[in-house]
Amino acid sequence: MKNLLRLCLLVIIVASCITDSNDPSERFPFDGTGYRPMYSSAEDAARIEVVAAQPLSKPGKIYVLDDYLFINESGHGIHVVDNSDPKNPKNISFISIAGNYDMAAKGTFLYADNLTNLVVFDISNPKSPKLTKTIPNAVPGTDYPPVSNVYFECVESKKGIVTGWGKVPMTKRPNCFR
Repeated sequence: MKNLLRLCLLVIIVASCITDSNDPSERFPFDGTGYRPMYSSAEDAARIEVVAAQPLSKPGKIYVLDDYLFINESGHGIHVVDNSDPKNPKNISFISIAGNYDMAAKGTFLYADNLTNLVVFDISNPKSPKLTKTIPNAVPGTDYPPVSNVYFECVESKKGIVTGWGKVPMTKRPNCFR
């Protein structure tokens, strides 16, 4: 009888710890900020070009090839840096790639994401990277920001392709949460 009573008491204690709510607002209160999607047209999102050097603001991964560094700029593309004098590196160009968050390299080929596409560059001449191939829909797409436990404006596909996310002040809690 005592064991049955203990078992019932244990079940009651465990049941009291379980909540039925899936509402994230109970665990993550809205702080007045959220993420807003940044949209582009399909043509702008697919445009990849080598442009003049840009300042680094949100650097990510780095790939080293001989005296050159390829530094990911989260969401925007890849910096090409001449590091032949490590005390005085020279930012020589920028490969503008919308929605670029990741890159990898093997030999003289650089692979990067362009939203849902995979793009391949020949970097045998690092001063002049050449786009050699685009593989459409090779990277899974998402309709949410790259961070967790945040509120965000739901994506509206009629506005274009989401190429990034900006954290902004909001007067009311958005409907989407991740």
